[in-house]
Amino acid sequence: MRLHTTTWGSGDRIALLIHGIMGDHRTWRLVGPALAERGYRVMAVDLRGHGASGRAEGPEGYTPREYADDLVETLPAGAELAVGHSLGALTLAAAVERLGPRRVVYSDPAWYLPAGEDGYRPELFTQAKLLTREHIRKFNPRWAEEDLDIEMETVRLWDERTAHALVEFAGREMWPDKPLVPSLITLADPSMLVSPAKARMLQERGFELRTVVGAGHTIHRDDFDGFMAALEGWI
Repeated sequence: MRLHTTTWGSGDRIALLIHGIMGDHRTWRLVGPALAERGYRVMAVDLRGHGASGRAEGPEGYTPREYADDLVETLPAGAELAVGHSLGALTLAAAVERLGPRRVVYSDPAWYLPAGEDGYRPELFTQAKLLTREHIRKFNPRWAEEDLDIEMETVRLWDERTAHALVEFAGREMWPDKPLVPSLITLADPSMLVSPAKARMLQERGFELRTVVGAGHTIHRDDFDGFMAALEGWI
């Protein structure tokens, strides 16, 4: 599936941005222009089931493989930089060998969804359709007013079947065996998806890890300055 894309800048170097579940390209509203100011032509996608991109015929069409295939079909190979957040990081890892970016940033990646009674529950995501703006503010007290407005709109557009499709992946170990290109992982503080033990494992496998102190899961919206600081040396 060809995805909807948004572009900032016109530089010679290309940067790719892949958002997480329930979002779209607008979650990168500060990151995209900031990279463009550094000389990149920045391309941000809306994943299938999100934003202005198409929808799958059924939940079985929302798997990491389908998401990755869409990236390969839509985005240019050999970009200077690719950044994926959460589900976007999982998707990017599944596509990185074919996309062949020079460097990658995985932001609080969703490489493991816990199973069981206290594990991954899609209804916690689908209930987001019912949240008010004040609910979102309560869950994300550091977000700017514009991000609250964007979240209301992106959740409204989001196909909630994407959350149900991930149930079959709960409990699976989807950690990459090694970085196929130089790879940085930025982590929330604390990360609910990457435990300290798994962080050490990823370091041992060759990934560089940097924690953004005090930031929540969507690091680039919780602490934009901290997120950009964590990318120094990679952008």
